[in-house]
Amino acid sequence: MPRKTTTPTEDTPPVSNLLELGLPRAWMPRPHQEPLWQALLGGARRADVVAHRRWGKDEVALHWAAWQCHARVGSYWHLFPDGAQGRRALWDAVNPHTGRRRIHEAFPDIMGPEFVDGEMKVRLRNGSIWQIAGGDHYNGLVGASVAGVTFSEWALMDPAAWTYIRPMLLENDGWALFLWTPRGRNHATRSFEVRARRPDWFCQKSPATETQVFTPEQLENERSELVAELGSTEAGEARFASEYLVDFEAAEPGTYYASLLGEAERAGRIGRVPVDPSLPVDTAWDLGIDDYTAIWFFQQAGREIRVVDYFETSGEGLPSIVRQAIAGREALWGAHHLPHDVMVRELATGRSRYETLRSLGLGRIDVGAAADPEERVNAARLMIPICWFDAERCSLGLERLRRYRKRFNRATRSYVGPLHDEASHAADAFGAYALNRQAAPAAARPRREASRPVAGPLSWMA
Repeated sequence: MPRKTTTPTEDTPPVSNLLELGLPRAWMPRPHQEPLWQALLGGARRADVVAHRRWGKDEVALHWAAWQCHARVGSYWHLFPDGAQGRRALWDAVNPHTGRRRIHEAFPDIMGPEFVDGEMKVRLRNGSIWQIAGGDHYNGLVGASVAGVTFSEWALMDPAAWTYIRPMLLENDGWALFLWTPRGRNHATRSFEVRARRPDWFCQKSPATETQVFTPEQLENERSELVAELGSTEAGEARFASEYLVDFEAAEPGTYYASLLGEAERAGRIGRVPVDPSLPVDTAWDLGIDDYTAIWFFQQAGREIRVVDYFETSGEGLPSIVRQAIAGREALWGAHHLPHDVMVRELATGRSRYETLRSLGLGRIDVGAAADPEERVNAARLMIPICWFDAERCSLGLERLRRYRKRFNRATRSYVGPLHDEASHAADAFGAYALNRQAAPAAARPRREASRPVAGPLSWMA
């Protein structure tokens, strides 16, 4: 349930004064918007609202910004993932009930607004400025002074935008609104779960089943149409769960493992998984030079696979990677699964990365054969249902697996093969381990090499 705050603050003007100005103009919050509106009136400086489509998130933020432009002279930003989306969604948006542009309704003539179309900016007579901008160009906003910021479609925005802007709001005692609909489990869901436990944040999660925006019949029609449009029950149900039910675990269309990991979450197989010092720890690597290097850590107990840790870095050499990922942990090491290209000799040194890793103290190295990406995907899909994941140590790796997806071919309007992005390295390493397990059943595996490096700051046993 959302938290409400009702104590007024000094820079929030009396409601009567704002009503005399005509604010809000021909608008009042709907019942499902009321908790957020009351929290803002009561002085909330931070709010995070995840809600279904057509909830009216930007509508509330626009009218709140208009109030604040009168209450406190300053600059106010309404950020979208990119500026073009902001123009479509808000600057040019027309209220279908009145036939007027929404920005004209929010900033009535009595405020003396000047609408600067090229910059999507409103200058007011009292000196306040409200502007739509793209969060993809947050570097250009750094250094400015701002009193309030709305992050619209936060789940699709670069989280670094908040990192850069938050010091300005802290200095100015400004406010921030985060408004979004889920797009898989990413930075937006993680942030919301942390913020919901903090008393200085107002947080609200609002699925369509708890508002009166859509009737049950309309929701059922939306579900059926999404299934038909996306071509599969699984994809349609997942999109409906995300867009309308605000389900954090719903898989995005085209993802390989998100639905399986959602099942693992619901079954309690993502949580605390302690490292058993009596069991060997296997690793699976995907090596990058100018790209990401990803390493998974596994223990096998009978048929059960325990995924106990994940390591990722970029731009690091092999000595640094081994020092951080292996020497920093005390374990009974099993096999280190490396991709086939580890045997390629580098022109600069004449040595292969296999030889370099052996010289750095790695014991048993299993070099995998080149495999089709779909083979790794199928092997991983078969392995996930018997995996238990440590939620904390594998948090980044789990995020990578959830976001691993197929490429979308716009010409054929279909998904074709895996997309190579920041998620693919973790997925390749995970899939390679799953494939190696299939190729070498437990009974046929060679005896492990026992190795106990000196414990470091990342030691599981510390």
